[in-house]
Amino acid sequence: MTRWLDAWRRLRLGTRLALALGVLALVVFATVGTVMVGIMQDYFGRRLDEQLTKSQLEQLSRLRNEHSPPKAAYSWYSAVFEIDGTTVTAKPGGALPPRYDELSAIALQAAKGDIMTTVSLHDLGAYRVRACPIEAGEVLLSAAPRNDLEKTVNQLILVEVIAFVLALGVLVVAGRIVLRRGLRPLSSMAATAHYITSHDLTDSANVPVRAQASGGGVEVVELRTAFNLMLDHIDSSFAARAAANERLRRFVADASHELRTPLTSIRGYADLFRYAAANEPAERDAHLAKIREETARMSVLVDDLLLLARLDEPGAEPPIRRQEIDAAELAAEAAQAFQAAYADRSLALEIGDGPHVIFADPVRLRQVLDNLLTNAAVHTPTGTPVTISVARQGEEVLLSVTDEGPGIPEEALARIFDRFYRVDDSRARGATGTGGTGLGLAVVQSLVEAHGGRVDVESEPGRTRFTVRLQARS
Repeated sequence: MTRWLDAWRRLRLGTRLALALGVLALVVFATVGTVMVGIMQDYFGRRLDEQLTKSQLEQLSRLRNEHSPPKAAYSWYSAVFEIDGTTVTAKPGGALPPRYDELSAIALQAAKGDIMTTVSLHDLGAYRVRACPIEAGEVLLSAAPRNDLEKTVNQLILVEVIAFVLALGVLVVAGRIVLRRGLRPLSSMAATAHYITSHDLTDSANVPVRAQASGGGVEVVELRTAFNLMLDHIDSSFAARAAANERLRRFVADASHELRTPLTSIRGYADLFRYAAANEPAERDAHLAKIREETARMSVLVDDLLLLARLDEPGAEPPIRRQEIDAAELAAEAAQAFQAAYADRSLALEIGDGPHVIFADPVRLRQVLDNLLTNAAVHTPTGTPVTISVARQGEEVLLSVTDEGPGIPEEALARIFDRFYRVDDSRARGATGTGGTGLGLAVVQSLVEAHGGRVDVESEPGRTRFTVRLQARS
């Protein structure tokens, strides 16, 4: 049994469905055939009984008046029996088989009334027998063979079996063809899956194929759609992974480069300090100042990297402490700090109609404004006007930092918030002659998104505006 079950499981789905359909059809055919044979057998039996009854009724009046022998139809037996107590004698002229003991017993019983029954005569098979009294002491008995009826029923059974077998064969073969065509989309999907598994996707950012076959019914279409959607999801996941790996590779390379520069400077100034230790104190102090400057620069870079890592950590709570603050007051504080640090800059503060209350971390939001203001100062020529504005727009509070510098090239706008990304040297190097770490705007975007807001940038020659949009406090 286990071997048969294993062989059944190894069959293709179309073959199994066709065989199952054949078994179901066989059960249906057998049920229908049995019912039809039963109905026809009953019908023929009733017809035979009607013929026996009609034949006897036609002979009764003639027999009572003429006392002539009964007439028997072809292959029938018919006779008149005289009943004397328990003695039964067949009158001459009737048609009887060589041995008719069973018929005599029925004639004896029919002396009391009509009888219709079936008996088996010696070596002659089954007969349908009807007996009825003619007058006192006489009984008319007729017997019709059931062989013709049985032959007709057997022929019907044979015809049904042949027809059902042919129909079953056609059904299985046609069903297998139809199922094969209907399951062709499934085979296409299997071929697609095999194609995918036969190719190395470790270095590929996309899954190059999709299930293309059509048809198959609603269920197969739904399966094909789900299959292709799954491939699209895998494709997008591969692309996202490749992009993430590329960003990680670029991030590591850029971070290593940014850290290597101050470390190299520190090592160089340390060597100079060692050689100058016995010389002029002023030269020694200058080297120490340079070492402190590079150390501070490296500390800022490391702090920004740690902040971005904490903001990027999935499931972790963002390093922000929210409270109700007035965005206008925060912008005023940032403006004062900017003017103190960049006395040669022209800064304008514009406060629109309020209220400007938001639910945010004042320290982190101040870091956002400081980074945007520093970005405007570092990447624009000396004397470029800068404006910081606060406005209420519907359910949002807008914090904007605008400069009138050379602007950002259009091709750079899409990557302006990428980590370690810098625009060309004409903007990356401002009046100070030094650019930033390339993390300032990335920190801005991450902090704003951690607050549930967004930051936009608009730029054209002579004007660049960064706008922070935060939800207003009701």
